[in-house]
Amino acid sequence: MKFLAITLIVHAPDPRTGALKPVTERLRDVVEHAVLAERLGFDGFGVGERHERPFLSSSPPVVLSHIAARTSTIRLFTAVTTLSLLDPVRAYEDYATLDHLSGGRLELIIGKGNGTAQAALFDVTADDQWDRNREGYELFRRLWREDTVTWWGKHRPPLDKAEVLPRPLQRPVRVWHGSATSKESVELAARYGDPLFSANVTNPVEPYAELVAHYRERWEHHGHDPADALVGAGTAGLYVAPRSQDAIEVYRPVFEARQALFRRNGVTPVFDSIEDAVARSSALIGSPQQVIDKVHRYHDRLGHEVMHVQADPDGLPEHLHRASLELFQSDVAPVLRKEIPSRPFPSAATPSASTPAGRRP
Repeated sequence: MKFLAITLIVHAPDPRTGALKPVTERLRDVVEHAVLAERLGFDGFGVGERHERPFLSSSPPVVLSHIAARTSTIRLFTAVTTLSLLDPVRAYEDYATLDHLSGGRLELIIGKGNGTAQAALFDVTADDQWDRNREGYELFRRLWREDTVTWWGKHRPPLDKAEVLPRPLQRPVRVWHGSATSKESVELAARYGDPLFSANVTNPVEPYAELVAHYRERWEHHGHDPADALVGAGTAGLYVAPRSQDAIEVYRPVFEARQALFRRNGVTPVFDSIEDAVARSSALIGSPQQVIDKVHRYHDRLGHEVMHVQADPDGLPEHLHRASLELFQSDVAPVLRKEIPSRPFPSAATPSASTPAGRRP
């Protein structure tokens, strides 16, 4: 199994202290967390994309470019790139540039995104968001693979033998399709033979397992080898401590503060208590062996080879968050890497990354 640390760059008061970091400090924290993730041995670091409060993640390529300059080996992920909101030509230019600056370490996770405020900001509606996501991806995919593109669609002006620069380093780049419960994303991933990244955060495992099963079914329907299907999955929180009782008690105020925030915002929490969340959610709270056992239970349902954990403290004191990440990498990750095999990540040195210009892999 491989492991990513991701952030949506939430900018909100600390759930324990009420303190709100300045924007500059919050963004710099993200870069330092990425540097730490590489030092600890994480395989990838992901930055989400949101265009509304309480997030500061409106420009993942800028943040990831800075991270690329501070790191050398860790894969850089978007989590997710909201192609339903973006001009795919501009998105291609940003990410092809980042591909070069990172030395071919880029991977994308795309999705339609969510949030009414950001949809209104980009004039996207519930009626056209999925069509925009599909059309944006199909054009983005062609731009990455073809040196000139002739294209027309509904949501941006047509292209006539358009050359869009720079040409990318990786030919092609790997694109995952992020999904919570939407079969539209699953269908797009299966049709093009792309991997799926299940959100696996808000609910118990059942709806996510159902969606992954649907992905595998549609994968075969579109003529792909079942053995080639690739799945990643998220987690709803992380705190690893030597003793499970200590892990739960340390994380309890973080969990309860989050529950209170949900209720203030009119959202009914899915899990009643920290004990309920430990038992039924994807949150990894406990001793190393408890976390290992839980990941195995989820893997039995999802068959995932890649998993993400939160890069941010999420209300934990910074020193405890770091200690948790260190314990995860020393006592949890090596066991899971051995017991749950996963395929290598792409490399800029692979043939797909060095396809001569003018040829379509």
